Amino acid sequence: MALGNHSTITEFILLGLSANSHVQAVLFVLFLGIYLLTIMGNLIMMLVIRADSHLHTPMYFFLSHLAFVDLCFSSVTVPKMLENLQSQKKTISVEGCLAQVFFVFFAAGTEACLLSVMAYDRYAAICHPLLYGQIMSKSLYMQLVWGSWGLGFLDALINIFLTMNMVFCEAKIISHYSCEMPSLLSLSCSDISRNLIALLCSTILHGLGTFLLVFLSYARIIATILSISSTSGRSKTFSTCSSHLTAVTLYYGSGLLRHLMPNSGSPMELIFSVQYTVITPMLNPLIYSLKNKEMKAALKRTLEKYLQHIRY
Repeated sequence: MALGNHSTITEFILLGLSANSHVQAVLFVLFLGIYLLTIMGNLIMMLVIRADSHLHTPMYFFLSHLAFVDLCFSSVTVPKMLENLQSQKKTISVEGCLAQVFFVFFAAGTEACLLSVMAYDRYAAICHPLLYGQIMSKSLYMQLVWGSWGLGFLDALINIFLTMNMVFCEAKIISHYSCEMPSLLSLSCSDISRNLIALLCSTILHGLGTFLLVFLSYARIIATILSISSTSGRSKTFSTCSSHLTAVTLYYGSGLLRHLMPNSGSPMELIFSVQYTVITPMLNPLIYSLKNKEMKAALKRTLEKYLQHIRY
């Protein structure tokens, strides 16, 4: 597992999103703004959930962890992207590239698990409201959260362990703004069959597996909603899970497509990668706050409390 296998290659060149200097300047401002919004939005969400006792429920406990994962997810790729947009030498060390691959896997896997756990929480709340307190006990939701982190870490560890044994060719150009496993595999001169199997298993078991859990949860949720006779009752019930469904669609739609499509350096690969690693972490706080009355009320209470504290 020693990095001696990489002795002929010490760094990779990241081509980024554009070679045009004017476009790069525009992209730098755009992605700097997105990154700052991501950091601010997710930090505010974490702080509000922690500060407001009305939000000390399983759903918001999961949401606070999702906000932390999104904050980490964006921080793995965007700072390096911003650096390269302002630099003539658009390089990343082999060690830095492997570290980026590991943390992208870790964050992506953990987020997938958390989204499936949140879908199960909505299923329990909507389909079994009278038993919700018993089903979603504190011990269970703690186990679900730390299990999500554990599975994300294990998935990343297995894939990076195999990647560290790869031998890279003289070709060291990555047609991307960050290091992702599919991009690295195409640069290897060694046998990558085990890496491909591990990546396929991760995509199918971790990606499609968690998506299947989300799908089954929402199939039951929709069936329950449709059985409600009152139109206003159906609308109110659906509104409690619409924000989560939006987040799931954005994340899985781009993340799974990126890892299932062949690595060809096409613009679509970059679009899907930007969507699930950069845009989704920024949008999640907006989705969960703008479409959630409890979150908006808690944000207002926290802001009033803070302003009152400053005034006195």
